[in-house]
Amino acid sequence: MMDLRDGTELLTVSEASSPETTDSSPPEAEQRVTWDNKAQYLLSLIGFAVGVGNVWRFPYLCQVHGGGAFLIPYFIMLFLEGLPLVYLELSLGHRFRSGTVGTWRQVSPALTGIGIAMNCTSYIVGCYYIIVMVWSLFYLFNSFHDPLPWMTCNGVTGTTMMNGTEVKVSDICNSSTSKFFWYNTAVQASSDIEHPGKMIWQLALCLILAWVILFVCLVKGIKSSGKAVYVTAVFPYVSLIILFFRGVTLQGAGKGIAFLFTPDWSKLYDPIVWLDAASQIFFSLSVAFGALITYTSYTDPNAKSTPLKDTLTVSFVNCGTSLFASIVIFSVLGFKAEDQGIDVKDVASGPGLAFIAFSEALGLMPGAPFWSVLFFLTLIALAVDSMFGTIEVLLTDILDELQNVCVSSV
Repeated sequence: MMDLRDGTELLTVSEASSPETTDSSPPEAEQRVTWDNKAQYLLSLIGFAVGVGNVWRFPYLCQVHGGGAFLIPYFIMLFLEGLPLVYLELSLGHRFRSGTVGTWRQVSPALTGIGIAMNCTSYIVGCYYIIVMVWSLFYLFNSFHDPLPWMTCNGVTGTTMMNGTEVKVSDICNSSTSKFFWYNTAVQASSDIEHPGKMIWQLALCLILAWVILFVCLVKGIKSSGKAVYVTAVFPYVSLIILFFRGVTLQGAGKGIAFLFTPDWSKLYDPIVWLDAASQIFFSLSVAFGALITYTSYTDPNAKSTPLKDTLTVSFVNCGTSLFASIVIFSVLGFKAEDQGIDVKDVASGPGLAFIAFSEALGLMPGAPFWSVLFFLTLIALAVDSMFGTIEVLLTDILDELQNVCVSSV
């Protein structure tokens, strides 16, 4: 090997070309933007994990799968799949400091497709959450009426579409005025997918407003969304606490809470219960969506890495929120069941739990507009946090790949 001598100093060619002895720019990982502090990072993770599914899907699964008995497979799946996968994604994000595509490419080029699949998943989930946000905005604006518009049919007669079937308005209104408002005013359901109907301009305006809100919050990437989560991630807990104290004081609240936690042990023999518990953990913790890797890639590389501590924090806060939200939901649904003389198990499920059953229960409470505004602001905040994560996944991968192309072309 050739030696370069200068007086008494000896320097090999390989040493002269090493990064430590050159003035080249720092690596990409060191140039990557980082969170302002650990609180923004954790709030973003929690805000993305805690979504509308905690408010309506988890209570519904408890409702149909044996109440308290469902908690057994739920927590078993938390330890079997939830905690290990969250720990894996947080560790990968901190180690490789790249988007999902770049991270899996560095693990192995053959696994690049996993990162692409995560982007596809985020895109699909984003399409879902933005519509939830639109519905919540629509109901929020309609909450500034007294009485609430879904508590009356306003003398409407004739027929309307519900679940692809033409039914009489009088029949719907006799059973649930909120159901009539949902199908006839909010979504204006058509007979089938081949007849989409006309554009609903109110929802179109809400869609524009939703994207404006997201643009303002994400205009500077994590530097702006990191500040927004102080409100969007904390507000749902404040409102749930307020709704909790109001809900447990309602007549019939105990009936709803008892229904939630009364176990039906026979349900544990049903494999569907275990399947739903596994899928709920997967969906609730947002595993394989890509946001956990993406958010962690923006952590300070010089700070101490604590993926295990962060995993436990995010996972148990998420599961605790599901339980707490279920108590709030079923306390109010118990009040609705008591007021209308029906059984708690007969309430709606899925989106209908929030936009039909729960909205109608809010309309029965004194000061209904206030409680309605509070509830739908909570749904909006949950949807906004979820959209932060899905958009960041897509943008981060696009920007990372563009940067790689630019660097390779130099």
